[in-house]
Amino acid sequence: MVNTAKVFAHNSPGRPVLQTAEQALVAGEVLTQTKPYRLGGGSVVAQMYLPLSQDQVWDQLTDYPRWVEYFPDIVESQLLETAGLTAGKRLYQVGRKHFLMLTAEVEIYLKVFETRSQQLLFRLEKGTFSDFAADLTLQAFCQGTLLTYAVQAAALIPVPSFLIEQAMKHDLPGNMKTMRQVMCS
Repeated sequence: MVNTAKVFAHNSPGRPVLQTAEQALVAGEVLTQTKPYRLGGGSVVAQMYLPLSQDQVWDQLTDYPRWVEYFPDIVESQLLETAGLTAGKRLYQVGRKHFLMLTAEVEIYLKVFETRSQQLLFRLEKGTFSDFAADLTLQAFCQGTLLTYAVQAAALIPVPSFLIEQAMKHDLPGNMKTMRQVMCS
């Protein structure tokens, strides 16, 4: 997703600045792209720069119980078992989101496939989504690491796709900035 195209970044209050995607990432922006995904679903790709080596990022990403610190809406994250490198790992997560006066809770069981310091693949085993997949990819970038997070999800209950897309586009950048803050502190 990183290219030489110009993007608008908001480095100072109320003043958008035109800069390259690379400059925006190094300056701390999280770049996102959303698109529809199946009926009642959404898909987003987000990228951020971390001033850490791929190994340092990897060690923190694979500390799965720590995901509650990275994503405020994840209230529980447990590694259930390790079935060996080829079979993957199993992860259980619970998320809670508050909408006006309502609270929605989701729970998912995921299979996790790891390629050391390069990629994490999360695939839905069962849960409150009809479909869920997420890929985290790490690449060397500007003396640090570019983290690309691609997620697609579809709810079990009928929800307009644009609502899920907007929630992803709105929440994911803030969550990733929280992740960066926790990892770099």
